[in-house]
Amino acid sequence: MVITETPRLILRPFTHFDVEDMSQVMGNQEVMKYSVKGPLSVKQTQDFVESILENYDRKGFGLWAMEDKTTGSVIGYCGYYFPVIDGKEEIELGFRVARSQWSKGLATEAAKATVHHAFTTLKLPRLISIIEAENLKSIRVAEKCGLTYTRDTTYHNIPVRIYNIEVQKYLLSIKKYKIETG
Repeated sequence: MVITETPRLILRPFTHFDVEDMSQVMGNQEVMKYSVKGPLSVKQTQDFVESILENYDRKGFGLWAMEDKTTGSVIGYCGYYFPVIDGKEEIELGFRVARSQWSKGLATEAAKATVHHAFTTLKLPRLISIIEAENLKSIRVAEKCGLTYTRDTTYHNIPVRIYNIEVQKYLLSIKKYKIETG
């Protein structure tokens, strides 16, 4: 089942068969630098995929496998987390890409498709991203997707910045783009 496609990626639900590819992503020190848990073992990655599958059952959606159309390999994920921030449950745009795939625009490509899906298919009212101030690459991805900085807070005892986008802002940006491009 395909959730959405981009020129280079298929975003689809995870399966148990994705653990091996995701272990290469989640076990990488650089990829996991800004993770609450740090690099994951194969067993921890398996548990992570299990938690994603459970979210599909509980919430109906969640994080999706980011599959390279050319190779068929899973090179990361993009989709939605469900954190509690300052006592309120939010829906967070989250993404991680294999180190070998950095600087190709794949995170932005996947994240833009995920934001579009959130507002046009899932009809979500807003999305946030929780990003450490030093994580400049993720900040750029969030900003390219239309999310803007709103405030600082603490998440898992780590100082973070909250970025967000409301559905109205997103839909206006699409309308403006269509008018400008004909």
